Amino acid sequence: MDEKLIKSLNEQGYNAATPIQTKAIPPILLGRDVMAAAQTGTGKTASFTLPILQRLIHYANNSMSPAKHPVRCLILTPTRELAAQVHDSVSTYGKYIGLRSTVLFGGMPIDQQLTQLRLGIEIVVATPGRLLDIEKNKAIHFSLLEFLILDEADRMFDMGFLPDITKIIGLLPKKRQTLLFSATYSDEIAKVASKWLTSPIRVDASPPNSLTKTVNHTFFEISSSLKIKSILTFLMDSPKSQSLIFCNTKLGADRLARDLITANIQAAVIHGDRAQADRLATLDKFKNGEVLVLVATDIAARGLDIENMPLVINFDVPSNPEDYVHRVGRTGRAGSRGEAVTFVTDPDDQNLHAIEKFAKLKVELKAFNRGLDNTGDAVKNDSFNSDSYISRRKSLPPNNISSLFSEPYKEKKLQSHKRASSRSLRLVPKKEIPALFLPPIEKRKEE
Repeated sequence: MDEKLIKSLNEQGYNAATPIQTKAIPPILLGRDVMAAAQTGTGKTASFTLPILQRLIHYANNSMSPAKHPVRCLILTPTRELAAQVHDSVSTYGKYIGLRSTVLFGGMPIDQQLTQLRLGIEIVVATPGRLLDIEKNKAIHFSLLEFLILDEADRMFDMGFLPDITKIIGLLPKKRQTLLFSATYSDEIAKVASKWLTSPIRVDASPPNSLTKTVNHTFFEISSSLKIKSILTFLMDSPKSQSLIFCNTKLGADRLARDLITANIQAAVIHGDRAQADRLATLDKFKNGEVLVLVATDIAARGLDIENMPLVINFDVPSNPEDYVHRVGRTGRAGSRGEAVTFVTDPDDQNLHAIEKFAKLKVELKAFNRGLDNTGDAVKNDSFNSDSYISRRKSLPPNNISSLFSEPYKEKKLQSHKRASSRSLRLVPKKEIPALFLPPIEKRKEE
């Protein structure tokens, strides 16, 4: 490595390469295409950013001409958060080199991104959708591109980015070096990706789809009606350290965050419906320790790197077993110890079995009796007063919805047009329609 790269690494306290870096960096420096699988938290990002910076260092210059700074490297990521973190790594490792870099994703003003690209950029980190928007504006050109990196490639395929990635690759020179990195790989993804790589070297720093050995996995079996009480009790009884809680849906994440705040727990939430500026600000507060509990959907599971994250909680069991690997990969990073706690209900059996099979993990369900008596009611203690919490919860107004009824409005799922059975029809309770909403009765005209 160049002395300038070594200097930046020393400033970050890095003095030894991780297994994935030891195996991936040499073939990348030799110009070979690489397909790499490694556990999260093992230095995967550095394993491709460092050799790319080394290969591009001879292009560094101080010219103000955009023509002297064409796009040489494109890094694609599935989420905005991961794109921002990868770009931070590029900036940190390459701050003494002089190469220009930028990050492109939605939720931010596109005009600023267009202006920056027109000034000349060597390294572009982007999400597929925003990159195609940029390309439509003719603000980016790839004629001199030499490197393409797909980070978290499996997730991009799972999220439906395959058509976008295919279109982007069609814009790139055929003569290039292509790298695929991810914590998990399936045979189907490897088959699709092989079309874009030339005689790739497969690098496995650990068994495929495996979990970090430094993480302890605990599974609590609870009733669905006691999930909120259980997680509140768990957090109240746990040491006052940061924790990352995952929910399967945006609505569920919002509800849980409100419940935690109502219980006087310092919490915040991020998901895809939040403005990008708000999401980045929330992540910064969490990283700086200003927020104790972060509730998130799976957008935060990819690339979120927080030093010494002690606890990850799966409030919902993920429906995709790969998401479990990425969620718990936020703790136990860089050799530190971590805890992964999952709350399991009866409907989660199928998803739990899929996780066991995919991650080769033996799941042992434990009864969650902490703070609960034999009937499932919360036991009063100094750390958490259930009655007080419920009283505050009921006093909250409905979610910005005016209602003529005493209960908050609950959104009903649309029923399918499939004909219901006679049994299901009998089970549907008969509901009375308030007179306020009945149409006026017209008197029948006598002939």
